[in-house]
Amino acid sequence: MEDEVTAPPGSGDPQGQAFAAYVLPEVDVLLRVAMTLTAQPADAEDLVQDTLLRAYRAIEGFDGKHPRAWLLTIMRRAEINRHRRRRPHLLDDPDTDLDRLSSAGPSGSAEEIVVGEAFDEVVDEALCALPDKHRHVVQLVDIDGLTYAEAAHLLDVPEGTVMSRLHRARKRIRARLATAGLAPKRGVT
Repeated sequence: MEDEVTAPPGSGDPQGQAFAAYVLPEVDVLLRVAMTLTAQPADAEDLVQDTLLRAYRAIEGFDGKHPRAWLLTIMRRAEINRHRRRRPHLLDDPDTDLDRLSSAGPSGSAEEIVVGEAFDEVVDEALCALPDKHRHVVQLVDIDGLTYAEAAHLLDVPEGTVMSRLHRARKRIRARLATAGLAPKRGVT
């Protein structure tokens, strides 16, 4: 039996085989999405671990269809539960931005440095200025590479809502870039 999926060590049961077949191939996607949801690497790893544990416990009831959607649903619910249990993160570390700006150094031409920093700053400001529901969609689709359907499932909204929010978010980011002179100005829509 060359095509047989091998179970994790110590688990000669169908539960371990199903876990290896359906869950393990999705770990990279889970990590990317967890980083989007938590914004802290340690929290993302904890969320993925919690998701994997819940998936392992529930794998016997899984029908094998759409494992990514199933896992993202588990992750969303786990994050909601985790968020309820802890206090909100009130302040980001302002020193992080200062360190990034001071470490730029003369690695390219003056124009590249100014344009690169200015572009990054404007995009960061534009992302931060977006409402949470729009920022999450941009992070999931444009940064993490999820499909509209996967993002919709994760956020528990219709796919059309994801497309609408993404359109509005991109429009706001484009407007900020145009205002800063870093993108061409478009006609009024």
